[in-house]
Amino acid sequence: MQPSWSSQASRMRGSRQAFLNLFCILWLPLLLKAASSSPLPRGNDPPPASLPSGLYKGHTCVGCVLVVSVIEQLAQWHNSTVKAAMERLCNYIPEKLQGFCYVLAELYGPHIAELIDREMNADVVCHSLKLCKQDPGQPLCHLYPPPKVGLSTAIRKAKRIMKTSKDLKSFMGFSSVCAFPLLANLCEKIKYVIRNKLPFEDFDGDKFSTFPTLRGYHWRGRDCNDKNTTVYPGRRPDNWDVKSDSNCNGIWGVDPKDGIPYEEKFCKGADSQGVVLLGDSAGAHFHIPPEWMTVTQMSAKSFANLPMAFTDELDWPQFSEITGFLNSTIGGWTDSLYLRLRRRNRCNHRDLQNISQNGGSSGNLLYLIKSLARNQLLDNPAIVIYATIGNDVCNGNRDTLAHMTTPKEMLSNVVQALRYLDSRLPNGSHVILTGLVDGRFLWDNLHDRYHPLGQLNRDITYSQLYSFLDCLQVSPCSGWLTPNETLRNLTSERASQLSNVLKEIARSEKFANFDIFYMDFPLRQTAEEWHKMGGEPWQLIEPVDGFHPSQIAAALGTSITWQKALHEWPQVLGKENPFNDQIEAIFKDQGGH
Repeated sequence: MQPSWSSQASRMRGSRQAFLNLFCILWLPLLLKAASSSPLPRGNDPPPASLPSGLYKGHTCVGCVLVVSVIEQLAQWHNSTVKAAMERLCNYIPEKLQGFCYVLAELYGPHIAELIDREMNADVVCHSLKLCKQDPGQPLCHLYPPPKVGLSTAIRKAKRIMKTSKDLKSFMGFSSVCAFPLLANLCEKIKYVIRNKLPFEDFDGDKFSTFPTLRGYHWRGRDCNDKNTTVYPGRRPDNWDVKSDSNCNGIWGVDPKDGIPYEEKFCKGADSQGVVLLGDSAGAHFHIPPEWMTVTQMSAKSFANLPMAFTDELDWPQFSEITGFLNSTIGGWTDSLYLRLRRRNRCNHRDLQNISQNGGSSGNLLYLIKSLARNQLLDNPAIVIYATIGNDVCNGNRDTLAHMTTPKEMLSNVVQALRYLDSRLPNGSHVILTGLVDGRFLWDNLHDRYHPLGQLNRDITYSQLYSFLDCLQVSPCSGWLTPNETLRNLTSERASQLSNVLKEIARSEKFANFDIFYMDFPLRQTAEEWHKMGGEPWQLIEPVDGFHPSQIAAALGTSITWQKALHEWPQVLGKENPFNDQIEAIFKDQGGH
């Protein structure tokens, strides 16, 4: 049951920005997990609200090495001291969060500066600070080429230099922060959001919000009345919305010329329907801005979106392939299934839900799917896109093949999910199963290119990054992000097997409230289309993580998916509303998004 928050609602509204900043600070220890988008545990149990200690150590090491690298490069680029570089980095961060940066700088700064001044690289610094740790019997993980004296020798030397290192206190973990009485309730609420993927601020409990991030309207259509549980996007209009807008599509009232309600005149029989994505980090549109790691482009403007990014879990669903609705501010352009459905029928305004999570797979989606907001009796049908395109074969384990979903497990997971949908979706809905991607595209097009962090000194390739993450067992996909061609091929073979399971389900399974279709993930067509436009394949991959589809890939993928549906399953998209121009003339942007 959702923890009670009503007693603090008015105070939260009055100090929303301060609250958001506090949330960012508490959220930070969890973001390193999101950064790898590694698959979460299988099964339909809720995902854990905190990290296993091994994973936490691995992500802490990644975070340390990246930050120390940026500090070192800032000092180099601006010809400044390391201390000045740290101050510069903290000043780039939005003002309300600078205090947190200065706390870390005070804690670790003198030691970082001393070691960098002695030409110790980020790997050596982070191991000597004990933020990177070597597990018994495991190798020392490193991003950069080891020093000439050897990594172990360099770390021992660094520890001798840093005589006060034994006095360093590790930064408080999530659980210790939550031990403070004043933060206990907030931490419980954060854990609730993490587990259930429901809006943090939802005062009427209808699973829709008036707040953008924290699983708010960036993820689901914006609520137009957060004090009334019967008012939300996607429902059928109450009494044709004569007096108010019950479905938040911006169409309500009565035409004074003939006394007919506008909703009835424009939307009756219009095949209105929403779009729902059940997916993973690709569907949520995971993105880390490359400007955060490229010192030649870095400025205060680079980090202006930091609070928003953190409180959206480093995802950008508002620009995504299925549910995007805002113009992209992260490169490329926005095109989405939702926007195209809205253009086809403006009665569909705001009817979107992005139910995705970083690390989502067919197994843990069985829990995530419970956050779906759809009433079989009161709501419009929906087009549901089921797209877990990689995590059933992707994991960070050294024996990665043993941890991949089997065809038998895939069949069970997906059929269970479809049965749940059949119990929730209104009649006349549609489900499209999307096959898994062939991730060999990643290594083939990135392995010998320089990562944003390596562009200044031409010293870090994606191959090095992949090996570093794999060593720490936090790789988003050990099977594809590897120099081992045999393993890459075996991973793609399993992905193909799982796609065939989806294809067979679409062919043979029948459900009462929706029809079901299958389509391959359109990577090949996307690459071909981008090539025709003069682009390079590597530009279709997120530059920082080297794993997810980029904004360009998302927009091109939308066009391919739409054309396939238009030509092969036109009934899925519904008919074009002949009243669209009149709706726009009277209701303009229909209240926006």
